Amino acid sequence: MQEVDMCCINVCDRKAEELLEIDSVLRDEIPVIRRFTGGGTVIVDQGTIFVTFICNKDAFPDLQSYPQPIMSWSSLIYKKVFQGIGDFSLRENDYVLGNRKFGGNAQSITKNRWVHHTSFLWDYEVSNMGYLKLPKRAPDYRQARDHLDFICRMKDHIPRSSFIERTIDAVGSHFVLRSADPEASQSPLSSKFEPSSRLLKREELEEAIFKSRTRRACAASASQAS
Repeated sequence: MQEVDMCCINVCDRKAEELLEIDSVLRDEIPVIRRFTGGGTVIVDQGTIFVTFICNKDAFPDLQSYPQPIMSWSSLIYKKVFQGIGDFSLRENDYVLGNRKFGGNAQSITKNRWVHHTSFLWDYEVSNMGYLKLPKRAPDYRQARDHLDFICRMKDHIPRSSFIERTIDAVGSHFVLRSADPEASQSPLSSKFEPSSRLLKREELEEAIFKSRTRRACAASASQAS
């Protein structure tokens, strides 16, 4: 479980110009990270809580290593966490209270291992949502709602300390838990590790703007010609 203390944007492999208001992102110098997993676009700041499961497949021999079964399994954990607190459910790929999203999920699945992580909206700055476009591909239950009508703050439903304690208790019903020092678990300097998540360069974002404007200009010219 991890908390962050800066503002950045996590994007998947889809085109940045389809997901972000890039002019605003560049103006305010907001870092944009292309992550190695799927999922949607996430504003990350001090109001975000990450929870990640890194599991060997043989630890769950009866669990199919595909996104939907993994999400269904994880939703059982969070049903315990939110028992008696709102109307929790897994809707498509999201955790929701009622019909408002507060948690987004993404996975990376390899031959022998899978990663499932969730970005929880403990809180958010309304102004930061202005960096995001309304996605072309969205869950059906969103019903074209804008960001502020679509999401909710966890802090309005459960104290942060209670969420953390309940999550640890719920995970403890599936695993034997022990505390660990994050620095002690890092790879030794002799091992080679090349992260596939990376910070997008300013030049890449500027190029995305140029391509987007060029496509719009070509489309407008074609429309006028017809």
